[in-house]
Amino acid sequence: MNILKAHDSLLLDLDGTVWEGGQPLQCVVDVINSCGVPAVYVTNNASRSPQAVSEMLREIGLDADAEHVVTSAQAALVLMGAEIPAGSKVLIIGADSFRALARDAGYEVVNSADDKPAAVLQGMDKSVGWAQLSEAAYAINNGAKFYASNLDTSLPTERGFAVGNGALVGAVAAATGVEPISAGKPEPAMFAYAAKKVGSKKPLAVGDRLNTDIAGGNAAAMDTFHVLTGVSGELELIEAPVEHRPTFVGAGFHELSLPTAVAKPSAQGDFRARVDGYDIVLQGGNSKSTSIQALRTVLEVAWAMPEPPRYIQPRSEFAEKAVAAWR
Repeated sequence: MNILKAHDSLLLDLDGTVWEGGQPLQCVVDVINSCGVPAVYVTNNASRSPQAVSEMLREIGLDADAEHVVTSAQAALVLMGAEIPAGSKVLIIGADSFRALARDAGYEVVNSADDKPAAVLQGMDKSVGWAQLSEAAYAINNGAKFYASNLDTSLPTERGFAVGNGALVGAVAAATGVEPISAGKPEPAMFAYAAKKVGSKKPLAVGDRLNTDIAGGNAAAMDTFHVLTGVSGELELIEAPVEHRPTFVGAGFHELSLPTAVAKPSAQGDFRARVDGYDIVLQGGNSKSTSIQALRTVLEVAWAMPEPPRYIQPRSEFAEKAVAAWR
């Protein structure tokens, strides 16, 4: 059975998985439009409203509406609602859409720590600078609860990896000594909420970042599929702790059509891997072997070791070629 047929929904990360800088990654649109199961877009990026995200998805050819988008800003407000009652004053460090969601949830949004907000919520906004971060610090030092939409330290763009919300949150945490309560991935709530939206019993979480997308799907007891099109590359996979290890590994979206047994870590492509002291020796392969086949071969052995391997030792022409393509 192939991966898509084994699941009844796709819970999809956006940046580095579906698109990069708003441009669709290879095969993504065709696969989603033809997969035959509902897709829900689960994003840690709190800088856009669900409506804005769905409009961007439609612009690249995907049939998506706001009801099939779940953002970490929404999750943060749900999380805060368990402690901070509607009607309370809150300081939002983030996008206008985040403020609008807070108002819709019944909160009074303020702009200054002098207004004595009950909570500070921080989400990604490219215009955030020293003044806003300092306002958050003043409020938190005066007793406001501190919530973050997500803690992603980097953000994939068409030029590479830019500063993410987690890095900006880190500045406030360093200034106050207060760590935020994070609502987004890798917490499982967003995944459970997304699956419930489409009545999914066997969802597949798809993402490019091990410590958020994959860890979150794993925490929600879901199957996970890691694509090598974004943040986490081959070497990070080899060293991944148990909670960050995906069920399936693919070079890209097109490999969602693979049989489940092939996409799992296992010896394939005529490669062979074995432990040699603290290292893994990779041998074999042939002219048609791929770097992803070499990776799955190595992962099966690496993940059975008590500690990550020190080095991967390629011992054939094809192994050397495969390992050279890893990052």
